[in-house]
Amino acid sequence: MDGLQGFIELTNALVWGSDAIAYPPVLILLLATGLYLTVRLGFMPIIRLPYAVGELFRKRDSHEEGDVSPFGALMTALSSTIGTGNIAGVAVAIAIGGPGAVFWMWMTALVGMASKFAEGVLAVKYREVDEAGRHVGGPMYYIKNGMGPKWVWLGGVFAAFGILASWGTGASIQSNSIADALNQTYGIAPWVSGIVLASGAAAVILGGIQRIATVASKLVPAMALGYLTAGLIVIAINIDAVPAAFGLIVSQAFGIDAAKGGFVGGLLLLSMQKGVARGIFSNEAGQGSAPIAHAAAKNDDPVNQGIVAMLGTFIDTLVVCSITALVIVTAGIIPEACEPFVRESLITLPEGCETGAPLTVAAFENSLPGIGQHIVAIGLAVFGFTTILGWSYYGERCSEYLFGERSVVPFRISWIVVVLGGASVLMLEEGGALVDVVSLFWLVADTLTGLMAAPNLIALLALSPLIAQMTKEYFANAQREAGRSAAEPGEA
Repeated sequence: MDGLQGFIELTNALVWGSDAIAYPPVLILLLATGLYLTVRLGFMPIIRLPYAVGELFRKRDSHEEGDVSPFGALMTALSSTIGTGNIAGVAVAIAIGGPGAVFWMWMTALVGMASKFAEGVLAVKYREVDEAGRHVGGPMYYIKNGMGPKWVWLGGVFAAFGILASWGTGASIQSNSIADALNQTYGIAPWVSGIVLASGAAAVILGGIQRIATVASKLVPAMALGYLTAGLIVIAINIDAVPAAFGLIVSQAFGIDAAKGGFVGGLLLLSMQKGVARGIFSNEAGQGSAPIAHAAAKNDDPVNQGIVAMLGTFIDTLVVCSITALVIVTAGIIPEACEPFVRESLITLPEGCETGAPLTVAAFENSLPGIGQHIVAIGLAVFGFTTILGWSYYGERCSEYLFGERSVVPFRISWIVVVLGGASVLMLEEGGALVDVVSLFWLVADTLTGLMAAPNLIALLALSPLIAQMTKEYFANAQREAGRSAAEPGEA
C-alpha cells in the first residue's frame, strides 16, 4: 500500500504541484486558459449570464440535429458535475486547504465559464454521427476535426484519460462517498449500497443518452432546489457568522493566517491547489467532459449551445458549492485535529479529524440537530447517483472513440463492476493504522482530472481564434435580428 500511495502522491504532485513543485503545470494551464478565453471573449460569459438563462428555456426547432434538447444536454452535464464534489469535495478542500480554498474555487468558476462556453461551441461545431445514428462529440472529435490529422494522437490521449477518469471520478469516487455517508448515517453496509447503486445505474445507462437525459432533467432540478433550500436555512441560522466567514475565506486565500500571525506561503499554495483542483473536479470547466454531453443537443447553432453550456459552471460552483462552503465555515466546526492532517499527509487520518462528507454532515447537524445528517446523506446519494449516470456516458463515448461501437457493452459492464467495487471499500488497515481510502480516492481523482484536462485545454487555446470569431458573428446577427424585430411594428 505504501508503494501505491507514494506513486499516487508523486503523480499528483507532478500534475497539481506540491511544496517541491512550486509551479504546478496543469493548475497554471487551467487558470491561464480560462482567463485568456474570458478576456478574448470580452468577458461575454459573465456579462451575458441573463441572456444565457433566457436561451436555456427558449424552445428550439424540433427538426434541429441532435438527440436531446439543449436543456436535457445541460441537465446531463450538470448530473455529472452536481455530485459528491459539491458536498464531500468542498469539505475536503476546506479541511485540507483551509477556508481560502473556497475563494480559488470561485475564481476557477468565473474564468471556467469561458472554458465551458468554448467547449460547448466546439462540441456542436465538430460533432459526428456514429454507426448507431447517435450524435457524438467532445474534445477527441474537435481535436481530430478542428486541429487536423497530425493531432489525432492528442484526441486519443484525451479519450484514454477520459476512460480512466470516468472509472475514478465518475464511478468509484461517487459510489464510495455515497456508501460512506449511508453507512455512517443509517448503518447500511457498503456492499448493500454498492448493489443498489450498480443495479440502478444499469437500469438507466442501458437506455443511452435519451434515458440519462430524461432522468437527469427530473432529478437534477429537484435535488438542487432541495439542497439549496436546506443550506440557506442553515446559513440564515448562522447569519451573524457570515461576514467573518467571507473575511476568513478571502484572507486565507492569500496566505494570511491570523492564528499564525501573518503571511504563510504554504497556506497560499495549498489553498490555491486544493481550491482549483476541487473546483475543476466539481464544475469540470476545462476538463473536457461536459462537451461530450452538449454534443448530443438538438441545436444547430454551436455558439448558442455554448451559451447554454456555460450555465453549468455558474450553477455548480458559484451557487451549489458556495452554499456548502458557507454552511461549513459559518458552523465553525473544522476540528483542530485536522492540522497535522493538512500539513503532513493527505492519506493518514488522525483521530478526531473529519473530512469529506462527515465534515459536511457535522456542519448541518450543528444547526439542524437530528435533521442535518439526513439532508446530507440523501443529497449525497441522489447527487452521486446522477453523477454516476452522467459519467457513464462520458466514458462510453471515449471508449467508442478508441475502440469502436463494439466496446460499448463491455464498457457498461465494467462500469457496473467499478461502481460496486468503489462502494464496497471504505477503510483499509495496514500496520495497525487506518488508511483513509476516501482521501486516497480523491487524490486519484485529482490526478486523473488534471491529466484529462491537459489535451482539452491545448485544443481550446489552439481553436480560440475560431471560437472568438463565431461568437462575434453570433451576437452581431442577434443584434440585427433584434433591430429588425423592433422596426417591424412601426413599419406596419
